[in-house]
Amino acid sequence: MHRWSKLFIPTLREAPTDAEVASHKLLLRAGYIRQLGAGIYSYLPLGQRSLNKIIAIIRDEMDKIGQEFLLPTLNPVELWQESGREAVMGQNLFHLKDRKGAELVLAMTHEEVITSIARNELRSYKQLPQVWYQIQTKFRDEPRPKSGLMRVRQFTMKDSYSFDIDAAGLDKSYNKHDAAYRAIFTRCGLEFVAVEADSGAMGGSGSQEFMVYTEAGEDLIASSASGYAANLEKATSKLTPLEDLAPTGDGMPELVHTPGKASIADVTEFFGIHASQDIKCVAFVGLTAKAESVPRPVVAFLRGDHQVNETKLAAVTGVTELRPMVPLELEVHIGGPAGFLGPVGIREVMTQGSLNGLNSGKELAKLKGVLRENPSEGLKSIVVMDLGLQGRANLVAGANQQDYHYRNVTPGRDFTPTVIADIRNINEGEPDPISGEPLRLGKAMEIGHIFKLGYKYSESMNARVLDANGKEVMPIMGCYGIGVERILTAAIESSAARFAAESSTEQYALPASIAPYEVIVTITNVREPELLQAGEDIAEKLEKAGVDVLLDDRDERAGVKFKDAELIGVPYRINIGKKLADGQVELVDRLTQKTEDLAVDSVTQHLVALLAASKQ
Repeated sequence: MHRWSKLFIPTLREAPTDAEVASHKLLLRAGYIRQLGAGIYSYLPLGQRSLNKIIAIIRDEMDKIGQEFLLPTLNPVELWQESGREAVMGQNLFHLKDRKGAELVLAMTHEEVITSIARNELRSYKQLPQVWYQIQTKFRDEPRPKSGLMRVRQFTMKDSYSFDIDAAGLDKSYNKHDAAYRAIFTRCGLEFVAVEADSGAMGGSGSQEFMVYTEAGEDLIASSASGYAANLEKATSKLTPLEDLAPTGDGMPELVHTPGKASIADVTEFFGIHASQDIKCVAFVGLTAKAESVPRPVVAFLRGDHQVNETKLAAVTGVTELRPMVPLELEVHIGGPAGFLGPVGIREVMTQGSLNGLNSGKELAKLKGVLRENPSEGLKSIVVMDLGLQGRANLVAGANQQDYHYRNVTPGRDFTPTVIADIRNINEGEPDPISGEPLRLGKAMEIGHIFKLGYKYSESMNARVLDANGKEVMPIMGCYGIGVERILTAAIESSAARFAAESSTEQYALPASIAPYEVIVTITNVREPELLQAGEDIAEKLEKAGVDVLLDDRDERAGVKFKDAELIGVPYRINIGKKLADGQVELVDRLTQKTEDLAVDSVTQHLVALLAASKQ
């Protein structure tokens, strides 16, 4: 057994003032962590015990489907340049040089390293499938470290990678990880939801996030009673039919003077319409990761009551980054001022003459070079119309003139977009795409993510194997990640929210499977020999029964001990106090916030059964 009097558990009565979310405050107060720098934390004994338990659960489940590796954190930069991700990751990737001047990076994931092993060692389809995983420290130069362990610059991740001969094999590897992840998070005591997600910089065709609902989360999740769930970057909904405006005049676009009516609210009030009957214009410059690429104008049109989803828009247009257009760019690419932009007569081609004054330096030279090589085409804008405008008629839109709007604008007749796609955020209450149940939006934090990478890395890094016909083919890949610290953080956030809702107190209790100790035996007064001996005996019996037990043998007041026990999040507490005279002790179940008296002789058996039930 472990004795509190011999341990280093530096609890705090108050959290530092810069700690914002509940998990950050409680991890600091409980002595789990201490901050060394922005986004950099030391894990103290209690924190490390919990993380080790989480890692053991992860390893146990991953060993059922894969083989464990340990890959180097230091990577030659050339490897990341070969895959193209050095440019994609940008400043998020830590760079350094060795004494000989060779440039290195600190890996935030290991697709490049694992693919380099595969291309050097895998020769035949007979060696596939392969699932390789590791549990290791990762680094990310996070621009805004915050919220304790939620957004850090050094963290522990379980990352795994699958190699298969074809898409059917990838489906099997993906499904194995899906099942393993569900088992891991369930064993860690988390209530989670698996949602359709965007692959982002990882690439690939399929992606699923495992999320835990919490107000401390940085993601928005759309879900419904039908079981539909997706993050905001992927969420879709059914749109209910709307009544269009009656045409005026001959029904063709009619120019209307709208002095000073630049906002959606001003326009809808002026025309006496709903925002859904207005066309909103949102204009961007799209950038890609390729060094030789040229910024591309991206112009999006959607309903006035909808908001553009930049992740969806980037995916549709094939760019990796979007930035808003500046006023001069609006004039060049669309032909109008902010607040009065519209789709009718939009300038779809940028000519060389219009470049003057638009950009400067290298970017200007690059743009002019492209136009010199292709003077007949220029640089075309990508005009994207949201699905919410499809089939609509007689809408209001900007006229690309200061203080003027059009009415009677009908998509398809009065303007033709480059592409029509879902590029909007869903609104709360809209019907889900499965059975029409109302969608609700809630904050959540990501604890795991699985991707079908496809051929992104095997192609860029030239990994090949021979198929059954002796033909050289690329293996198809998947990658799968779990944030170890995020599991601990999510568990604390979820528990703290329940305590706050029920008692308005800042407390928490970790699931027994990941708590630093399963039970704490608290001797209310160690100066009374009977209490001290009973505590020692019960703790010893629990330890022999396989229970992870902490004995609080400190010479402190009972109130101090109770508060400390609650602070460190141990789920069960046995109080050795005055009731011992009647042959009883008190068992406090902090997961259910219930207390019961037990006979001294039955407490071990009762607690063992309770722990077994909690882990099922």
